[in-house]
Amino acid sequence: MVIFLILIGGLILTWFTKLILKRLPFWTIYFTITAISFAIFHYQLYSPTLKIVVPENYIGQISLVKSNVTENILTVDSNGIGYLNEWTFNKLYSKPIVFDKSGKDLTEQCVGFNPSTFFGLGTSASSEKRKEIKSLSFEIVPIDKIGEKQYYSSNLNKLVDKKKIN
Repeated sequence: MVIFLILIGGLILTWFTKLILKRLPFWTIYFTITAISFAIFHYQLYSPTLKIVVPENYIGQISLVKSNVTENILTVDSNGIGYLNEWTFNKLYSKPIVFDKSGKDLTEQCVGFNPSTFFGLGTSASSEKRKEIKSLSFEIVPIDKIGEKQYYSSNLNKLVDKKKIN
């Protein structure tokens, strides 16, 4: 259905664009518009925007651990740890929406890894079964430190629920 709408919408937009840009060939405009539309559709479809819930007054690192859960656990514990299934872990690009348990929006207080990528990818060695603990992380900073990375860290090896790790 969406693909059909992109193709038909592309024809309509091409017709309007052709009225303005008379020198460009119709099919060049059409394929450009549909390519851009499919890229946006792909990004929206395959990059979920997570809604993360943290404890009230939480300040520190949020670590979303790659795990064997079927449904993402996005209500993080008091240590800032949540669990993602493999698909979400591999496809996550966009900045999450973060609330505390009382419903206060903390998204503005979230600081990412760097300007080009929000999530920092981390790996910790697990003492059990010689496995790695992979996580995506970011920070929630105090209101007076918005936009400033604070370099919080936590030892995931001691804090992660070992039953949920792949």
